Amino acid sequence: MTHGRLADRVPDLAALELLLAVARLGSLGRAARETGISQPAASGRIRGMERMLGVALVERSPRGSTLTDAGVLVTDWARRVVEAAEAFDAGAEALRGRRDSRLRVAASMTIAEYLLPGWLVALRARRPGTAVSLLAGNSAAVAERLRAGEADLGFVEGIALPAGLSGAVVARDRLVVVTAPAHPWARRRAPLDAGELAATPLILRERGSGTRQVLDAALAAHGGLTEPLLELASTTAVKAAVVGGAGPSVLSELAIGEELASGRLVEIPVGDLDLHRALRAVWPAGHRPTGPARDLLSLTQGS
Repeated sequence: MTHGRLADRVPDLAALELLLAVARLGSLGRAARETGISQPAASGRIRGMERMLGVALVERSPRGSTLTDAGVLVTDWARRVVEAAEAFDAGAEALRGRRDSRLRVAASMTIAEYLLPGWLVALRARRPGTAVSLLAGNSAAVAERLRAGEADLGFVEGIALPAGLSGAVVARDRLVVVTAPAHPWARRRAPLDAGELAATPLILRERGSGTRQVLDAALAAHGGLTEPLLELASTTAVKAAVVGGAGPSVLSELAIGEELASGRLVEIPVGDLDLHRALRAVWPAGHRPTGPARDLLSLTQGS
C-alpha cells in the first residue's frame, strides 16, 4: 500500500483542468490560453504531472499535442475528479446562498428601537435578498441568544463585553435623569446630588438591561440604588410612566429627544456622576461575523 499524503500523489485541479483542455483542443498552446497561463508554464505543469504519476501523458509534435494511452486513461479519471470538484463548488455556493439569505439579529431595546432601523435600511439597499429577523430584549438576553447560537449578531448596552463574546463599539450614549415638568426636581436650581439620586425610588428597566447595569455601577460609590418605585420591561413603558407623573427615571438620551423637545420630560442635571456608555456589536468569541452579519457590522461602524 502507498503511504503518505494523498495531496503529494495526486495532481491538483489546475493541472487536471489543463490536461482536459489539451485532450479537448489537441494543442498545448491553445489549452494554455484557455486556462490563462503561458505555454512554458503549461509545459512545466504537464511535465510535473508526468513526474508525479511516473508515466508520459502527452506527446508533442509540430502538428499539435496528443494523449498517450496512459494519458487517455488519466484524462478519464481527471474528468471525474473535476466533475466532483464542480459538484463540491456548487454545494458550497448553495450553502453560502442559504447563509446569506437570512440574518438573525438580537438587540437590546434602546438600540433595537432607535439605532437599528436605520442600519437595517442601509443593509437592505446592499443586500435586498436577505431576510432579517430581529429579536429584541435586554442586554443579558441578547448575550444568551448569541451564546446559544440563536443569533448571528447582537447589540448590547452594558458596561463591558458579556462573557464568551467579542465585540466592537458602534456608538456612544449618555443616560439622562428625567422627570415630568410638575415634579419638584424640575424646579431645582442646583444639580441633583448623586447620593440623593441613589436614595430616591426610581422608575427603572428590569435587572439585566444595559441601562440598569450602567446606573447600578455609577451609583455603587454613592450607596447603590434604593428599591425601585417601578420596574418595567421596556423603555417605552418607562417613558410613559414618567410622562404620566409617576416618578423620575434615568433613560438613554437616544430615547427621549422628542419628549425633551416637546416639554413632556425635563432633564435634571446631576453632579459628580458619569453616565456615558458605549454601545457594542457583539458576536461569539472566535467567530468573526461573515456574510450579511459582516455587512451589517461594517454599516454600523461607518455610521
